[in-house]
Amino acid sequence: DSIFFRDGVRRIDFVLSYVDDPNKEGEKKLERRKEFESNLQKAGLELETEDRKESEDGKIYFVKIHAPWEVLITYAEVLNIKVPIRENDIPSTVENPLDCMLAPLRLPESVMHPEPDYFTAPFSKDKQELYLINDESTFFSPSMRNRIVNYILTRCPYGTEEGKKKFGIKRLLNNGTYLAAYPLHDCQYWKKANDPNCDNERYTLYMEWARFLRFYKEQPLDLIRKYYGEKIGIYFAWLGFYTEMLFLAAVVGLICFLYGLFTMDENMSSKEICDPAIGGEIIMCPLCDRDCEYWRLNTTCQSSEYSHLFDNVATLFFAIFMGIWVTLFLEFWKRRQARLKYEWDLVDFEEEQQQLQLRPEYEAKCTQKRRNPVTQEMEPYLPVTSQAVRFCISGATVLFWVSLIIASMIAVIVYRLAVYAAFASLMENTQSLQPISGLLTPQLATSVTASCLNFVIIMILNFFYERIAIWITDMEIPRTHMEYENRLTMKMFLFQFVNYYSSCFYVAFFKGKFVGYPGAYTYMFNRWRNEECDPAGCLIELTTQLTIVMAGKQIWGNIQEAVVPWICNWWGRRKARNNPENLYSRWEQDHDLQTFGALGLFYEYLEMVIQFGFITLFVASFPLAPLLALMNNILEIRVDSWKLTTQYRRPVAAKAHSIGVWQEILNGMAILSVVTNAFIVAFTSDMIPRLVYYYAYSESEDSPMSGYINNSLSVFLISDFPDRNRPKENPEGLVICRYRDYRYPPDHEKKYLHTMQFWHILAAKLAFIIIMEHVVFIVKFFVAWMIPDVPADVKAKIKREKYLTQKILHEYELEKLKERL
Repeated sequence: DSIFFRDGVRRIDFVLSYVDDPNKEGEKKLERRKEFESNLQKAGLELETEDRKESEDGKIYFVKIHAPWEVLITYAEVLNIKVPIRENDIPSTVENPLDCMLAPLRLPESVMHPEPDYFTAPFSKDKQELYLINDESTFFSPSMRNRIVNYILTRCPYGTEEGKKKFGIKRLLNNGTYLAAYPLHDCQYWKKANDPNCDNERYTLYMEWARFLRFYKEQPLDLIRKYYGEKIGIYFAWLGFYTEMLFLAAVVGLICFLYGLFTMDENMSSKEICDPAIGGEIIMCPLCDRDCEYWRLNTTCQSSEYSHLFDNVATLFFAIFMGIWVTLFLEFWKRRQARLKYEWDLVDFEEEQQQLQLRPEYEAKCTQKRRNPVTQEMEPYLPVTSQAVRFCISGATVLFWVSLIIASMIAVIVYRLAVYAAFASLMENTQSLQPISGLLTPQLATSVTASCLNFVIIMILNFFYERIAIWITDMEIPRTHMEYENRLTMKMFLFQFVNYYSSCFYVAFFKGKFVGYPGAYTYMFNRWRNEECDPAGCLIELTTQLTIVMAGKQIWGNIQEAVVPWICNWWGRRKARNNPENLYSRWEQDHDLQTFGALGLFYEYLEMVIQFGFITLFVASFPLAPLLALMNNILEIRVDSWKLTTQYRRPVAAKAHSIGVWQEILNGMAILSVVTNAFIVAFTSDMIPRLVYYYAYSESEDSPMSGYINNSLSVFLISDFPDRNRPKENPEGLVICRYRDYRYPPDHEKKYLHTMQFWHILAAKLAFIIIMEHVVFIVKFFVAWMIPDVPADVKAKIKREKYLTQKILHEYELEKLKERL
């Protein structure tokens, strides 16, 4: 179980695996491997091959790669890697008085900060004595070493095919020349290594971070960064910070929910609906054409009581609170990110460095060359005409697939309309459903089944979108890795945004808004009658939709992330367990694990950003959404850490100084959330009509809300029904029925036209939207202006480090000059 060559001295920095292919294609692969490995050795890397006879299954060859000191220092300079020059002498921040209370959440100092804090400077081969090099074998951390070796592997040529120079391990993996390429974990996750030279960081991470019983503990971010690299470290820092901030939103949301729960008995609207003398006497018009019967309003008693849980005054407060919470979250994250940038030596790391590093795929596919104005070197480029054609094809494909999502959403709406009529007639005519008919109204039954169907369609479409987005982005041939990731992110986010949120937008802003009235209903495709909202409002249906899609996505995501890799690994290891453990080498153990992949983190961010949309865009309809998200994220942190530490090969370390394009997406969603929540409170909730009635139309001083239900229902003369709408039966000989709208009665001169109250309510809704948006936006921008992006102490530390580094370098140059003189 060693991470060294057979000599026990040279560390294994990377492993390549392959199998013999007996056919003609195998000869080609053998030639490629010989050429590739020869070029790796010319680049200075040292290789050692394990014969297949030594492997557990007797089929796989393993090529172990070691980067000697000369190679490491050469490429450390190329990659601008920062290394220690002096221990940091800046005193640590003042002790927090709450530290003693937070002690149970803390991890040991040796785990939290596994190495001292240093002043650092970019490595230079000519100034080696300047750096704190105690031991050449440990000066560069394993994550730095695997990053350097990966850089060489991605650019190493392996021959010329079809007149083009071919290079890069990625192509060799794609064409089957090699099975896998990966750096090694340093030990088993459940026990320390026998070799005293092993760091055992994987074991520490598993014991202190990746176990669910540690869910209440802080994350050892410095150790995560040291072991996995800055890119993965910044993701876990962001996820942890987001989860901490969710705690505040979850507490306020829970208080708002409890307010709704404790004031259920005081809700005059549901009291009137449930009252046999009021709701029991109100005969409502049929819910569908021909087959449905007239029904009494008090049959929706229970659903109207439950709708008060989410549709009350606290909803308005919570919508405004979340608008401000989003701003606080984004601003405080910028400060946290700035602190990490300083602590992790990323202050001077800019994307420009990555911009200069072309993707191997770009270099391979672009045959034309021109001079780079920055480096003044000839490099490949893609002609403008080719770029334009590729973008046109890409844009058309994106539009086609977005249209497909919208088409599938329309199909679900058609399902809702078709099934709604069936549920309505079934529930009215079936005695066996009486016990649950009060709770399960036709609207709710339709909403639940449609939400489940919608969730299944979302999951199926997701499967295709991932592949389509990657195919489109590959076809565009982005120039750099960062450009590739940003383009893929925008496409995937657009697909997911439309896919996950379109059904919620339909229920929030379209359902029940274009119904018409009895005798003049609006029809979709001139066939299906548009849905009406429950007499208690549409908000409860939006809550149902949101709960099913959000909870379903989180459960499915955790199954995919944790259970699937575990089953795959168990299946792959079942044969190996028959052999003695001392024959099952470290490289074979890691070979049997799952591959994290270049887009592994991308999917993690995407999952969390979609969740962020659920808890911000539609939070006015569901105050418990942040609590659901908090519970999921506490689990998510441990699931992600467990699978990275135990189920996946060690990812290649990569640098990143921020969460990248996701920051802009979160900012965009924060602004959109203010607009959507204002519209939900105004048009989906029943709050504005109630307030207008309370202040302008109430006739009782003692109980201002009494009579609201009767006021909100208009009268329709049954004899005015056209044959298409008229129910087949009217056993009670009813003359009138009621429907939810503000229209003049049949005996008025403006028969069935909108009343003045309708226009008053509409004006109040529009005024509310304008006022709420302006208030929240003013507070948001004021808060953003008040909170600086970089903390003052971090600014001071950055300046001091730059000053000291320049001073040390200057003194070093002076010493050298004196020696020469």
